[in-house]
Amino acid sequence: MKIFNIIFCILFVVSAALQYNDPDPYIWVPIYLYGAWLCFKAAQHKFYPKAYLIGIAVYALYAIYLLFDKTGVLNWYENHHAENIVQSMKATKPWIEETREFGGLVILIIVLLADYIYARKVLKIPFS
Repeated sequence: MKIFNIIFCILFVVSAALQYNDPDPYIWVPIYLYGAWLCFKAAQHKFYPKAYLIGIAVYALYAIYLLFDKTGVLNWYENHHAENIVQSMKATKPWIEETREFGGLVILIIVLLADYIYARKVLKIPFS
């Protein structure tokens, strides 16, 4: 898990740094840095199960919003035939940006969920 967390810590810091030219960096920089901080602490074998749950909940709520937003993931899939999202971002195609953001949130949720499950195991906290 240490290498897993180091890799994702680096990836999330790089993702946060790449938000400088995003239309809403004040949202995305903290989102990625929160995930990076939790991965950094987990790599040090310090776990915060409640912080993982808070992150998962916030990210999931935002992901649901992006899923159903008028220029969100469902719009991209249904009205734009799931076109390539690795093309350059254009103001005329906001569904590309929202779909990418959704993907970032899904990755964050998966990583925090993996850390949460591992932390519960290490800290011997029952799943009741």
